Amino acid sequence: MEALETLEKREIRELISKGWITHDAMWFVHCLQEFGIEKTNKINRAAVRSMSAIEVGRIKKALGVTTEKFASFDAFLDFFEKAMDIVLADFMQVKFSSPGKNVLHWEMEACFAYKGMCRLGIAGQYECGVLHRIESWLDTLNIPYTMTPQVRKCIMHGKGECSGDFILDLA
Repeated sequence: MEALETLEKREIRELISKGWITHDAMWFVHCLQEFGIEKTNKINRAAVRSMSAIEVGRIKKALGVTTEKFASFDAFLDFFEKAMDIVLADFMQVKFSSPGKNVLHWEMEACFAYKGMCRLGIAGQYECGVLHRIESWLDTLNIPYTMTPQVRKCIMHGKGECSGDFILDLA
């Protein structure tokens, strides 16, 4: 029996996601040690933006989405929900919902990135890469949006919670 046949899809996603996040964390730590938090934040956000543009294109292709632009919020939401089912591992503890047309709500139960930044002692200086990934997807997909609240620095650190909305401008 092949190894992949012994694992459930969810287990495979968790394993691959944890590997990717571990690499990301180690990369962040080494940049932090070498360059300091200001430069590391800048490089991290640039890397997230670049990776996200490639990632969302790959997901569109994998899901058979061939349209250049989403014709409606419902079409985007269908794609987004499927994409999140692929990339969101359970340990990430983030939930997305749509409480209304053109509203994409996020809620972090206990952000994995925040936990890591707390262990490093820099949570108050960390610029969020998690939500920047979603912003970068929307930018790559040419979907106009506003984000409430605007997130740059980790809001879990200041408020003890992280939630908000992307308000999209789609038909």
